[in-house]
Amino acid sequence: MSDDILDSLDWRGEPVDCTACPHRDRRLDPETAVLTAAIPAGGKLTGHCLPLKACVQDRYAKRIQRFFEWNPDLSAGHLDHPYFEVRANAARFAPIFQLPRLMNDPDETVRSVLARRLPRRLLLKLRDDPDREVRIAVASRLEDADLAPLMRDRDCSVRLRVVRRIPDGMLPAMMHDEDPEVRVEVARRLSMDWLPSLAWDDSPRVRLVVAQRLPTSKLHVLLQDTDWMVRLAIAGRIDAGQLGPLLDDPEEEVRAIARQRAAGLAIANDLPPL
Repeated sequence: MSDDILDSLDWRGEPVDCTACPHRDRRLDPETAVLTAAIPAGGKLTGHCLPLKACVQDRYAKRIQRFFEWNPDLSAGHLDHPYFEVRANAARFAPIFQLPRLMNDPDETVRSVLARRLPRRLLLKLRDDPDREVRIAVASRLEDADLAPLMRDRDCSVRLRVVRRIPDGMLPAMMHDEDPEVRVEVARRLSMDWLPSLAWDDSPRVRLVVAQRLPTSKLHVLLQDTDWMVRLAIAGRIDAGQLGPLLDDPEEEVRAIARQRAAGLAIANDLPPL
């Protein structure tokens, strides 16, 4: 029944002493717990703790989390614990009305938990959190106009989460984001009215997405693209009658696709082969 880590130390590095624990009345005996199958298949109990398995005094995060899974009624009483793992795991189970006092917690792990639970009016106050993981968690829950301030977040991971959630109408505002990963995501979602504007993007990965999405009638703008992967995508999609420049492309794979499609067109129209 034990976790991989076989020692039991508290957050200060001292051995855990169950006899001094205020929750010792909830302690299960390890031998008895196993022999009587006291722990169900799901691994959860109510109102119990177990050394090396579920312990709020242990510094190991999994054991702390399991303690509050088994004892959610004790979570609110540990929100001010000096060890951040205890505060963070207690915040996962404590009543929501108890959480606002942790909004300025010094540890980002605790604030990240809050960002996943707080109601919108309080969540908005975490948009400017100094830690990017907290802001990513915030961006994962906010919607529509509430996301606007995060569209210019200093961290690309936050902006990437934002661009996946904002409404279609807000996407053009992120077309010129400095990070190509963000622009790739924009290109995947952008409406056809705006998409041709990204055909001249600096990143070949962005242009490749454009080549994969543009209507065939507009693909000619990418026939001379400098990246062979983009031209390969064009060769496979553009109208066979517009393949001309790609028939002698410097890249063998592009030429092969272009010539194969041109030959198919010739056969279909009973024309002499190339």
